[in-house]
Amino acid sequence: MKELQDLKEISHNIYKAVYNNKEILLTKSSYPPYYGERKFDNLREWIPSRSKLSAVLLKGYNLKFRGDEKLLYLGAASGTTVSHISDILDKGIIYAVEYSAKPFSKFLELSKMRKNIIPIFADASKPENYSGIVEKVDFIYQDIAQKNQIDIFIKNSNFFLKENGEGIIMVKARSIDSTEDPEVVFNEVLKELRKRFKVLAFNTLEPFHSDHIFVHVKVLK
Repeated sequence: MKELQDLKEISHNIYKAVYNNKEILLTKSSYPPYYGERKFDNLREWIPSRSKLSAVLLKGYNLKFRGDEKLLYLGAASGTTVSHISDILDKGIIYAVEYSAKPFSKFLELSKMRKNIIPIFADASKPENYSGIVEKVDFIYQDIAQKNQIDIFIKNSNFFLKENGEGIIMVKARSIDSTEDPEVVFNEVLKELRKRFKVLAFNTLEPFHSDHIFVHVKVLK
């Protein structure tokens, strides 16, 4: 296997490098590959077509993690992105919520390997059902393709996000309204989020994911 070139750390345990003349993203990890990604010594490739957060970072937007954050992940699925966040938050903790039984069973395998992941089989639209498990968190990450995805994000933020907390929501326009132009949907989403948060940044996930944007927010004081 060829060596990585121009390796640089862009945030805690997150790296960019050039491999085969192509820029790639990686996380520092002592764990084996989880979903078919390549491993370069102690670095795991973070594939943007498999992870929306990887797409965000590879496109140039940077999130500064310390590594000790407490994070609530909504829509964990089988754990592809969670596995990389687990690498990053090596001194933190991840409360990961998933409601679909099939991906959750695979996700449980990951959580048994990683001490910083707490798997929660629950409906993210009902945060009161896991409020006895999840503490106040520094960050909420949400990737849920449902019509009420914005309401879910707001409800969980009200329950769990710290006073100066931040969050990222991956917004899928077609899941909110399959008949409306995505730009119209995104504008409505931003309008709704700005009522409760300071919007720090937003952008599309093209070319890796179509009809998606990410929105990075912070709790309004």
